[in-house]
Amino acid sequence: MSSVLVAGIYLADRPNAAGHILYELAGSAAHEVTQRWTALAPGGEGYCDLPCTVAIEVAPAPKFPLIDAMTLDAEEFDWVLICDDDIEIPEDFLDGFLNLAERFDFALCQPARTADSYIDHGIVTRMMGLLARRTRFVEIGPLVAIRRDAIPLLLPFGNDCGMGWGLDFIWPSIIEGAGLRMGIIDAVPVAHRLRRPVAGYDHETASRSMFRLMAMHPHLPRDAAFTVLEAYV
Repeated sequence: MSSVLVAGIYLADRPNAAGHILYELAGSAAHEVTQRWTALAPGGEGYCDLPCTVAIEVAPAPKFPLIDAMTLDAEEFDWVLICDDDIEIPEDFLDGFLNLAERFDFALCQPARTADSYIDHGIVTRMMGLLARRTRFVEIGPLVAIRRDAIPLLLPFGNDCGMGWGLDFIWPSIIEGAGLRMGIIDAVPVAHRLRRPVAGYDHETASRSMFRLMAMHPHLPRDAAFTVLEAYV
C-alpha cells in the first residue's frame, strides 16, 4: 500500500467539482490517502467548508506557492498528487491510475483528457486503445502525480513559478537528466470541461511569468516536448 498526498486548490466562489474529487480519491482501496485542500475565496466570499480544507486565501494568490505550503512534508509520501477543482474522475480512478504509473515506471505522470475536455495541448488527449504513453511532456494540470524519487527533484516549486506556466517544459529536462521516466495514462482519462482554462487569472501576467521562468532553467522547446517515445497497449 502506497502513501499518497493530495494537494488541491478549489475556487470557493465558483462552481467546482472538488467535493466529487475528494470523495473519489478518498475511496481508494489500495492506497493510504491524505488530502489537503486550499480554498480561494476572494474577499471571503464563497463556500470554504470542503472537508480537508487546510487554508483559506481571501486575497489573489498564485497556485504553486500554495501547493508548496501544503507539501512541506512531501518526501514522507510515496506519491504526491497536485489537483485542480474542475475535473471529473471515474470511480476507482486512483487505484487504476497509480497501478499503471507503477507498471510503466513513471516518476511523473498525468491522466489523459477525454476528447470532450478543454485541451490546450493535443498530446494530452486520450488515445483510444492505449493503456499509456511514455512522453516528454506532462502538463502542469489539472492533475499531475509525482513519485517519491522525483519529489526532491521537483518540489518545492518556489515563488518564481507563479501559476506554473512553463514548468511542463522544464520538468522533462529534470526527469530525463535523472534517468527517470514520465508519461500520460490513457486508460483512466479525466474530463476537464467544467470551466474554460485561464478564466481564473490574467493571461498576460502568467505568460510573462512563464517566459521569465523558462529563461532561468534548462527546458525543452515545444516541438521536442510534444513527443511520444513509447506507446503501451
